[in-house]
Amino acid sequence: MTGEISLLTIFVLSVFVGFEVVSKVAAILHTPLMSGANAIHGVILVGAILVAGKAESTVELLLALLAVVFATVNVVGGFVATDRMLSMFGGKERRR
Repeated sequence: MTGEISLLTIFVLSVFVGFEVVSKVAAILHTPLMSGANAIHGVILVGAILVAGKAESTVELLLALLAVVFATVNVVGGFVATDRMLSMFGGKERRR
């Protein structure tokens, strides 16, 4: 029970710190920040695929596949948002 409480505490603190860090970033730095986040989400996607490959029960497989879907949506959405943000700085020839 103590281990679960410790993990939950770490999770809650990491969510709070992440929110505070991202909310304090200047608007001009959001594009590089999102690019770094996309790289991290790519690693998470690879991890989710590896977990799905090692799943032994149906529940584990379903949860792992759900993680793959969410990670994929997150990576694709991040790159779309980054592309749109970069198009604002590219001038008229870059805009679509």
